Amino acid sequence: MISRVAVWLTQRLIVAPLVIVLAVLLWTTLPLWLLAAGLLSPFAPGWLRPLRLLWVVVLHLTFESVALVVLLVWWVCSGFGWFIRRPYWERRHYDLVQGYLVILFRECRRVLRFRIETVGPAPDAQPGEPLLVCCRHAGPADSFVLIYALMHWYHREPRVVLKASLAWDPAIGVLMRRLPARMISSRPLPGRDLESEVGDLARNLDGNDAFVIFPEGGNFTPARREKAIARLNKLGLHRMADRAERMTNVLAPRPGGVLAALDAAPEADVLLVAHTGLDHIFSVRDLWRELPMDKRILMGWWRVPRSEIPEGRDERIDWLFTRWEEVDAWVDEHRPVDLPPPRLRTATSRGEKAGSSRGRS
Repeated sequence: MISRVAVWLTQRLIVAPLVIVLAVLLWTTLPLWLLAAGLLSPFAPGWLRPLRLLWVVVLHLTFESVALVVLLVWWVCSGFGWFIRRPYWERRHYDLVQGYLVILFRECRRVLRFRIETVGPAPDAQPGEPLLVCCRHAGPADSFVLIYALMHWYHREPRVVLKASLAWDPAIGVLMRRLPARMISSRPLPGRDLESEVGDLARNLDGNDAFVIFPEGGNFTPARREKAIARLNKLGLHRMADRAERMTNVLAPRPGGVLAALDAAPEADVLLVAHTGLDHIFSVRDLWRELPMDKRILMGWWRVPRSEIPEGRDERIDWLFTRWEEVDAWVDEHRPVDLPPPRLRTATSRGEKAGSSRGRS
């Protein structure tokens, strides 16, 4: 408990002020940064690469700083946090998130030439009934793309399950503790495992809520895929491990969170989301090589009526694996031609001996 308090104090009293200081320093020395970026541009790959990246950094740090100040003012105006979870303040916080995402993606389209396109018919995802949104997790910032689409295109208020490490981003850390969300830690408090956290968050959804979960539990990488297959074999779930090995673009879904959400929100349909375009970026080095992007993100959506989802636990797990196999096939079909397939490691069959990888070469 003491360590959690120490982390919280560090995030609020050190990291947050540091972000504001960095933003002020960046703006006060911006002519020097512009001159340096301009001089480096002829020697960097891509059109005006350093200048374009500099503008994205300036934009992000500026919003972080402005958001932190606004959030502090709202905390004071809400009775020093006493009424901060009232519906009025919740709506204001959602407006702040949506405003940032709209500005961010507008500038990404203009500066980075980054586009988001839906493949096939748009889903029936307008407000009216609650939704459970299960999204593939691959590439940097795909959670931002999904939240932007849900809020800006479909006017939804997302409830999100995220990793606790994202709280080190000071604005995200504050926002996620004021909005309906869960920051999942690898060391949860006693009695607060993933299923209980997800179940609490997914209860009492209203007509414009969208509960968002990433069933894979982390971004896809070849190493994580291999680890997920080995984990299933270790648990004796060899049939699931074989199915996971045949999926070459996604991790084997972890059903615990999805099952808890289905139980907690029996009235909600499920919206499955696949995407491709960023899934070859695994490291900071990859990110640096690919930016500015000059690329597009393709998204596929499928709404599954609740009546089509089985009731039994084992049947629901089989249903989830089947749908994730469909997501894997969709990524295979729609991967951009200039995007390389994932380099899969040699798979280990049933934890006994190494076999040939079933991925593409």
